[in-house]
Amino acid sequence: MIDKQTTALVVIDLQKGIVGAPALPNASADVVAHAASLARAFRKFQMPVFLVHVTPSLDRKDALHPICDRTMPVNAQPAPDWAELVPELEAAPGDFIITKRQWGAFYGTELDLQLRRRSIKTIVLCGISTNIGVESTARFAYEYGYQQIFVEDACSARSKEEHDHTMKYNLPRMGRVLSTKDVLAELE
Repeated sequence: MIDKQTTALVVIDLQKGIVGAPALPNASADVVAHAASLARAFRKFQMPVFLVHVTPSLDRKDALHPICDRTMPVNAQPAPDWAELVPELEAAPGDFIITKRQWGAFYGTELDLQLRRRSIKTIVLCGISTNIGVESTARFAYEYGYQQIFVEDACSARSKEEHDHTMKYNLPRMGRVLSTKDVLAELE
């Protein structure tokens, strides 16, 4: 059962530049719709909603450049609205907007501080990409001692294999994997 007093929703990277790219196995539009329904429910019960987006700094000096076998594609100059949260999330005045510069939502942000100040013990996590932003955030949350719920149909990746592997092998070791319907039912 979800404790409404100590649980927050954390939505990862549902922003125009990321949602606009192909996603599998769940279409971006479906992920956004599920995340939006979760956000509405959390707001209804006066539970915190954290909307996370990623964007480089203006000088782009915070970008990492590791030597690796498979580099991430990088836009030299993203579109001006690339980092804007999608309007379907209906960001509300009481929501917390977290700007991150790396994959995970904890490193270099105030997410942990704001969760702890509100006595949050459990986070419900969703977004794109399952195996990058969501999983990186989940790993930090696990190490920080948070209980976690991962919303499978409110997450997606660039391939079905990446999403499925993370949902089957990695996230179940850090928390519970539920559907949007299951989370909404637990809230009621």
